[in-house]
Amino acid sequence: MTTPAENISLDDPGVVPTRYWRKLEDGRIQCDLCPRECKLHEGQRGLCFVRANVKDQVVLTTYGRSSGYCIDPVEKKPLNHFLPGTPVLSFGTAGCNLACKFCQNWDISKSRQLDTLMDKADPETIARAAEELGCRSVAYTYNDPVIFHEYAIDVARACRERNIKSVAVTAGYISPEPRKEFFQYMDAANVDLKAFTEDFYWKVTGSHLAPVLETIEYIHHETDVWMELTTLLIPGYNDSEKEIEEMTQWVVDKLGPDVPMHFTAFHPDYKLMDAPRTPLSTLKRSRGIAMKNGVRYAYTGNVHDKAGDSTYCHSCGVRLIERDWYVLGEWNLDAKGHCTRCGAQCAGVFEKGHGDWGSKRQPVRLANYA
Repeated sequence: MTTPAENISLDDPGVVPTRYWRKLEDGRIQCDLCPRECKLHEGQRGLCFVRANVKDQVVLTTYGRSSGYCIDPVEKKPLNHFLPGTPVLSFGTAGCNLACKFCQNWDISKSRQLDTLMDKADPETIARAAEELGCRSVAYTYNDPVIFHEYAIDVARACRERNIKSVAVTAGYISPEPRKEFFQYMDAANVDLKAFTEDFYWKVTGSHLAPVLETIEYIHHETDVWMELTTLLIPGYNDSEKEIEEMTQWVVDKLGPDVPMHFTAFHPDYKLMDAPRTPLSTLKRSRGIAMKNGVRYAYTGNVHDKAGDSTYCHSCGVRLIERDWYVLGEWNLDAKGHCTRCGAQCAGVFEKGHGDWGSKRQPVRLANYA
């Protein structure tokens, strides 16, 4: 699926050339960023909307442009084992390379109007703002950062010079070569494992399961990126016991027991208004299946469930990190992430103590930091 690319000028500072494409024998250009491999005539955009064929090359049309910036708790990404309690400067652009019928950020990810991108900032400005605002990390989120690959990498480079970490919130739908470059600059990732059947991926998201599983295995085995997984459970679509059994068994078999899994609640949105909200019982059941199958850190999300949102020692069972929504309470980890009762290692990226950002959400205009 492609759309016209009217009025794109190579003189626009938000339009930059990209690397991952090739010319086809029929004269079209194939974008090789993701497995969708959009084949574009001159003047066409890919399904993601932000990458287009302009003068026989694929360009990114949203470089330096954002739908807005906000300081969030890192747990909202969700990341429960990466610098807990700390603030993260979050931003996204527009567009997406998936077509999820249930998208809960559809006003951003499905935007076809670039005036959605109201805020502008170059990579150095973002890194400097994060530092001055006391953020330990920057998150590429709201829409999938793989589609603004070049911008995200440049921001991550600027952040690394200031010891600001980079967090990718992604569906993992990216091809091998750009995947390798992208995750070279990330420090943490939450990958949205939307389901565990090809039927769901194709019919509900317009994509395929296998490339996502390949990305998950790549991140875990070939990089130093801290990774957590999230599955939004939609009643009647991807919440059967059989599917959760197979998914969690795959995680333990392929990744081991230490990759945290988040089971989060769905609410009707976008094009999927016929499914009911996810009952808390479904989330608890899925968390229980995961733990039975060997997942050490399984969580419930988008609901108030202190027990399901807290972290426990896999060895002695003590509560290591108490969470009430995004507010941290009891803390039983030393500076290196060991249980203070039995000494067992809790997987993750920890420091002495934890941050106190809590549940605050603070919108930011980066024009003040340019």
